[in-house]
Amino acid sequence: MRWTLKSKPDSQKVKHLMQVLQIDEVVASLLVQRGIETFEEAKTFFRPHLSDLHDPYLMKDMDKAVMRIEKAVAEGENIMVFGDYDVDGTTAVSLVSSYLRSFYPNVATYIPDRYKEGYGVSDAGIDFADDNGITLIIALDCGIKSIDKVEYAKSKGIDFIICDHHRPGDELPDAVAVLDPKRADCNYPYDELCGCGVGFKLVQALAERRGQTITDLVPYLDLVATAIAADIVPITGENRVLATFGLDIINTFPRPGIQALIQNVKKQKLTISDVVFIIAPRINAAGRIYHGNKAVELLTEFNLEQAEEFASQIEGLNTDRKDLDKQITVEALMQIETNNEQERFSTVVYDENWHKGVIGIVASRLIETYYRPTLVFTKSGEKLAASARSVKDFDIYNALEACADYLEQFGGHMYAAGLTLKEEQFAEFKQKFEEVVSTTIAPELLIPEVAVDAEIDFIDITPKFFRILKQFEPFGPGNMTPVFLSRGLRDTGYGKPIGADETHLRLFIKQGEGEGFGAIGFGLASKMNIACGGELFDAVYSIEENEWNGNVTLQLRLRDIRCEE
Repeated sequence: MRWTLKSKPDSQKVKHLMQVLQIDEVVASLLVQRGIETFEEAKTFFRPHLSDLHDPYLMKDMDKAVMRIEKAVAEGENIMVFGDYDVDGTTAVSLVSSYLRSFYPNVATYIPDRYKEGYGVSDAGIDFADDNGITLIIALDCGIKSIDKVEYAKSKGIDFIICDHHRPGDELPDAVAVLDPKRADCNYPYDELCGCGVGFKLVQALAERRGQTITDLVPYLDLVATAIAADIVPITGENRVLATFGLDIINTFPRPGIQALIQNVKKQKLTISDVVFIIAPRINAAGRIYHGNKAVELLTEFNLEQAEEFASQIEGLNTDRKDLDKQITVEALMQIETNNEQERFSTVVYDENWHKGVIGIVASRLIETYYRPTLVFTKSGEKLAASARSVKDFDIYNALEACADYLEQFGGHMYAAGLTLKEEQFAEFKQKFEEVVSTTIAPELLIPEVAVDAEIDFIDITPKFFRILKQFEPFGPGNMTPVFLSRGLRDTGYGKPIGADETHLRLFIKQGEGEGFGAIGFGLASKMNIACGGELFDAVYSIEENEWNGNVTLQLRLRDIRCEE
């Protein structure tokens, strides 16, 4: 693992913040690193407010979308809210459909079957709309490349409104409205919204026309925060506001579906990280193992008893999901070894029997062992389908674009994508992808990186310092949990491996003669000889609270340790 110490920010900007905010140099440096340089910017960062949200009508085509929905309501048309089967898609469908149903009854929802229909707008979904007299489809978290599907719908007299956040192609679908802040001709001030976030902007615009204020929409923000966390979009700007207020709803008055998912969690206050690891996998499990409709049923159910029944069913699906991804990960690792592919620049594995619903998770698991761009393929009908995951700073979407001649279709982001190809193209694609990655990836990107915000001494770690760090939350891309470096450390003799398989490391660390801190390093038991060999060592870590028997203390979450330089 390589440690990259971020360069020190402009000293004048740091001094200015120290003076106007009355804070120490470390905190001021952390703020400047995050692009916060003035009192007003710091105020917005530390005290997000709903008034910081942008006018939804700044988004291209928003007026057209609102007018078409209002026409549908006025004329009694049937509306269908269509979305992807992942967390972003199902939360978006739940949000928009439940808002529309609050004042208009003729609203249906549709989540495509992952296995029969695949990702995005489907012929089956359009046929369902046609069969049920639906004349307007609102597509969420998908549709930006569905040119043929939109034409097919038009031939049946069905209009489309597209709410997406993926990169558009050279041509946009001929829909009534295309809401996507990544459109080249869209001047919306913030282009990092998730699909549910774009759906929320549509709801915000509709609400304004109905005389409602942003305060009336706060109860919907638990869904938006869940999608922001799960889709790993930057928690900056507008996303920071939405995530902050959404987390507050999750922790105070969540909708029954989310309440049912978290009622057994023994934590007083959930963080974005808890949403990622507790709520999101369970919502995802519905679409991965059974059908995304189950997630929408859960998230739009307002009877707690019924929501608890749905949550119990989804918990069972999540258990099945965990068993499957463990089994397939083992098989994929064996395949890499059997094929002698340990030293490649990319990982591309395939088995026709692997469960399509978990191949994205497996791709992420493989990166934990072989840190490189990874694709996991399985059979999907007559074609092969894959989930792609990347490593930090490598754009896997661009790499797939360079292999487009071998692909049937693909889409996604810099770090995650999906694709399909014909089985006879697999071998040539695999060779081409390896060639593209090997010639474009910088060698250092194949080594996991710990980005270190600042070097500090233990004397700097005080309760006041930690209280200020807590105000940096919610953490996520664009505002990651601060990571620190300290040198000349020693374990006080209590170091030991822990966990059922003893792969984790617990230490009590001191620097010089000062105060010591408990520390835990997940997956770091192999470095026990460094920490407990009697020599001084360096560590990179974040700071967290540890509660034990009612006592709350500061604890170091170790990212890595190494012999003192």
